[in-house]
Amino acid sequence: MTVGTPEVIGFIKSYAATIREHRTELIRLDAAIGDADHGENLDRGFRAAVERLPDPQESTPTDVLKAVAMALISKVGGAAGPLYGTAFLRASAALDGQAELDAGAVVQALDAALQGLKARGKADLGDKTMIDAWAPAVDAAREALEAGQGLPGVLAAATAAAEKGMKDTTPLVARKGRASYLGERSAGHQDPGATSTYLLFATLSCADP
Repeated sequence: MTVGTPEVIGFIKSYAATIREHRTELIRLDAAIGDADHGENLDRGFRAAVERLPDPQESTPTDVLKAVAMALISKVGGAAGPLYGTAFLRASAALDGQAELDAGAVVQALDAALQGLKARGKADLGDKTMIDAWAPAVDAAREALEAGQGLPGVLAAATAAAEKGMKDTTPLVARKGRASYLGERSAGHQDPGATSTYLLFATLSCADP
């Protein structure tokens, strides 16, 4: 199974709708340990991204992801814009203009996005950030790929790992970002960035977030 530009555009539109649906939840989660702007910023950013999507007949998945990255970087404040923008930009570069993406290409793009997030946010596993959902998802996707799974199986494994990683942020003490200012008081709250990351993987796998 492979996916091309129409499917990538469909994913972006679906994720924008998912963010809109979960906007209030993301705001509530961020209000507990951050600026309460994560849901609003992502909603604004992905609405802008949808408006900038290229013609599917004249573009590649690389073009789509780059357009999304530019929209997020230019339209979204706070940490979410630069972080998600970097993730989509690194993913677009990893695809290198391929017209059709198999499971291996998707895993490569997701891993490139993860490395971009780590470099941009200076965060790692256990810091109570989106990395806590993204890193396990990439590891699970790679393991599923190496086990011979096709794209649906790879994305299902990634989504399950992202969900567990998201939930596992609740007891953590934040070591990065605004939440880290709270110290021990940040424990007991699910990280909003890990939550939006899980929603991304759930949308990718066509799960019901």
